Amino acid sequence: MKLIQTILAFLVALGTLVTIHEFGHYLAARLCGVKVLRFSVGMGKVIFSRKFGKDQTEWAISMLPLGGYVKMLDVREQGDTPIPKEDLVREFCRQSVWKRIIIVAAGPIANFLLAIILYAGLFLYGIPEPIAKIRVPSNNSIAYEAGLRHGDRILSINGLIVKSWGEAQWELMQHALAKGVAELVVEREVGDIPNGKVNRVVDLSLQQLNAKDLEGDFLSKLGFSLARPAAVLGEILPAGPAQLAGLRHGDRVLAVNGESVLDGLAFTETISASPGIPLRLHILRNQSEFDIVATPATEVVAGSQVGRLKVQMMLAPEMTLVKTGGVDSVLKASRKTWDTSLLSFKMLGKMLVGEVSLKNVTGPITIADYAGQTSRSGVISYLSFMALISISLGVMNLLPIPVLDGGHLLYYSLEVLTGKPVSERFGEIAQRAGLALLMAIMAVAFFNDIVRLMS
Repeated sequence: MKLIQTILAFLVALGTLVTIHEFGHYLAARLCGVKVLRFSVGMGKVIFSRKFGKDQTEWAISMLPLGGYVKMLDVREQGDTPIPKEDLVREFCRQSVWKRIIIVAAGPIANFLLAIILYAGLFLYGIPEPIAKIRVPSNNSIAYEAGLRHGDRILSINGLIVKSWGEAQWELMQHALAKGVAELVVEREVGDIPNGKVNRVVDLSLQQLNAKDLEGDFLSKLGFSLARPAAVLGEILPAGPAQLAGLRHGDRVLAVNGESVLDGLAFTETISASPGIPLRLHILRNQSEFDIVATPATEVVAGSQVGRLKVQMMLAPEMTLVKTGGVDSVLKASRKTWDTSLLSFKMLGKMLVGEVSLKNVTGPITIADYAGQTSRSGVISYLSFMALISISLGVMNLLPIPVLDGGHLLYYSLEVLTGKPVSERFGEIAQRAGLALLMAIMAVAFFNDIVRLMS
């Protein structure tokens, strides 16, 4: 069932995004007076079609669901078939260069507009996200030396208000790419003042990060991550080591063998690393503190021995609902779409100069996997995924590769500068080179997909 859901989620997402992209071309062509012969959802052989409107435009569904196209009246595709005199004025190549630019650019623009609409709707509805509270497990980390402490909540980064962990990650990623310094205003709990909280300003240098660090969890390289709840025990499973030791639901573990426990995640890691080893747990229960000795049971997981106390731990982070009003949601969605597009171009640029690995190039297998995962997570996750892929589709089509929209825009830009269109010979050579480059990119993407799948 998971495979079927993954395939369906992928086809629905890709089909929607490609249809919106092609509809952008179609709408711009109609507004510019160009005759549209066919609008196809899918590629290859047409399996269903109907003609509508004054121009009898053919609306078709084709066999291969991965793609789509808009076929306009174009003298280059007519061959020996003459174009009726009354239609010559509506032929694509006879349009001004600016009209051709509008028609070609309309596809990627439609993808960006779709992303803005999706994000605006999500912000208006509200997105549950973890709060921007940080976990600093090591006193020797870059984060700790900069002044960050475990439990600090990020309020703003370089003056921009941060409402969630995702927003904090996003802003820090952009500053990391620029190898700059991020000024963080954090809220810190302090026990010896009336309201228990104070604000601190911390300058976090991101210059130590290299390109390889940015490919994974770059924040862990700085020494911090998303905060987790305290080590409070949940349900105690019957006849397990926890019950036999006398532990109870709601007990908080303060220390193990005299070492303070940072949070529930740290406690879980300690238990997992101690199969069959008696541990002295310092417990807080109803204002009272005492020690209990518990011995984790030994289980074999993936060929390795791990410890288990047979108790449920609450490891989910504290959540908040990120919600924005009408106009603000559109502005925020526009900014997110713009920032995501710029980040994509920056990453592509760093790949070209070798600063970022080509391992970051993903193909349809990885996209399909994410489609399936997000569809199982819920509507919000799936729509967020669609917005992100819509931006990626828009960015990809703007690359100056001749077989893509960006390549045609490059031709027309040269025409604006020189006052004459590029020669047919140049166009043919560039088309072949562009197709070869696109095939090479697709090969790298498929290779990366297969490596990820096997690993």
